[in-house]
Amino acid sequence: MNKTSKKSATTLPLVRCAVYTRKSTEEGLEQEFNSLDAQREAGEAFVASQRAEGWTCLPDRYDDGGFTGGNMERPALRRLMADIEAGKIDCVIVYKVDRLSRSLLDFARMMQVFDDQCVSFVSVTQQFNTASSMGRLILNVLLSFAQFEREIISERTRDKMAATRRKGKWSGGLPILGYDIDPQGYRLILNEDEAVQVRAIFQLYLQHEAMLPVVQELEQRGWLNKRWLPRSGQERGGRPFTKTSLHRLLTNPIYAGQVRYKEEVHAGEQPAIVDVETFRRVQALLLRNGRTGGAPVRNQFGAILKGLLRCVPCGCSMTPAHTTKGAKRYRYYTCVNAQKRGWQVCSSKSIPAAEIEALVLEQIRCIGRDPNLLHETLTQARQQEDARMVELEAERLTLERDLARWHAEMQQLSGQLGGAESDRSVVSRLADLQERIDMAERRLSGVREQVQEVRRQMIDEDEARQALAAFDPVWQSLMPLEQGRLVGLLVEQVNYDGATGKVAIIFHPTSIRALADELTQKQQEMSA
Repeated sequence: MNKTSKKSATTLPLVRCAVYTRKSTEEGLEQEFNSLDAQREAGEAFVASQRAEGWTCLPDRYDDGGFTGGNMERPALRRLMADIEAGKIDCVIVYKVDRLSRSLLDFARMMQVFDDQCVSFVSVTQQFNTASSMGRLILNVLLSFAQFEREIISERTRDKMAATRRKGKWSGGLPILGYDIDPQGYRLILNEDEAVQVRAIFQLYLQHEAMLPVVQELEQRGWLNKRWLPRSGQERGGRPFTKTSLHRLLTNPIYAGQVRYKEEVHAGEQPAIVDVETFRRVQALLLRNGRTGGAPVRNQFGAILKGLLRCVPCGCSMTPAHTTKGAKRYRYYTCVNAQKRGWQVCSSKSIPAAEIEALVLEQIRCIGRDPNLLHETLTQARQQEDARMVELEAERLTLERDLARWHAEMQQLSGQLGGAESDRSVVSRLADLQERIDMAERRLSGVREQVQEVRRQMIDEDEARQALAAFDPVWQSLMPLEQGRLVGLLVEQVNYDGATGKVAIIFHPTSIRALADELTQKQQEMSA
């Protein structure tokens, strides 16, 4: 009898257990023994109690401190799922179900992965068996309550923030220039040195009546945005002012001793840095100067390179702008970095719109006039088309192989249905396969359409030359908005280096066909 027992003990399969722990906030994680350690200790103790069954605890730690259970964006959870799919784990141990997830949908997805990899799941304080239908029911009920609790906590948090601000209290967020966070209480206290800067910034704006001169003045003085040291110990903030960060400062009612909740403004408990009248005058001036509040600005003056022109020294876009003198309007493109931080930071600054637009248009005309340039452009187009066709063909073959394999598996599983206890897992796998097949078939249809589109875009030199010869007569008949769209069909990007005066135009070689079709259609409309 003893020999038999000894033999069965030595042949027990090894169950590799991973203990997963989670805490929603970072509070207390700096302690020598924290909540994560307590959860892991409970999990290790449970594994030790099952040692006779072959259970052993893996040394790897899967600890997510300061991460919500409402989603799966957690580094330790991602490592855990990757190790499960790699076949390194046989059982997942948690202290409570809600430590793994508080989302019913996310939990169901994880359970599907667990089932596929034959990984069991154990909650130390809520013991149940996921192999039985009653165990799965209990698990889903527990998880439903966990999700309900998370949603209730979110509602309470929003209600608390609203009540806090209506009482004039600071409800959290990033520190702002002029104030520090009181370590003894959750409130803002005055930082006298920074408050002097804030008052000067408000006065500078009233003096210059524009944000760009203020940004330039702040850069000359070396004044920066708020710098602070979070719990991580890595200093944050301290960046130079831009028009955006300056506008955020000038419109913050906290500086006038107030707090904002949505559209409501209430008296705050923090000391004011500027008086209410100064704050009101600044808001009136900002409103008069016509900030758009982030609304998109229409291309109403026919800037055909809008969204295409970039400043090489700054690596940012150049936006259309204009100025008027009397009845005459002067258009130009301005570097966004120069707009925000001043002309001295950019060697390109701005360029007259008519000058750069004429240069780009001349290059487009040259494609139709110069046989060598047209041949080179079409050669590049064919190279890109060939490379794209190779990619699409490889994807098509992969999808077709996957579909054949999944269809064969579905046929095999369908023959296993017959009222057995395992029908539940078979039906679940069939449903999963059907979903994969549907997605693959939709993608395969899209790939075939793309192949046809690439072939349709192929164009010979004679056809392209004949179509591009109509560029000038068609161009003159178009409205500015249509001209911009026509240029965008062919030009991918225009790079301008103000330091050297060089302009580089990057074409869409594969759009030759689209441009030719557009020109042919417009020419037919003109002759009709």
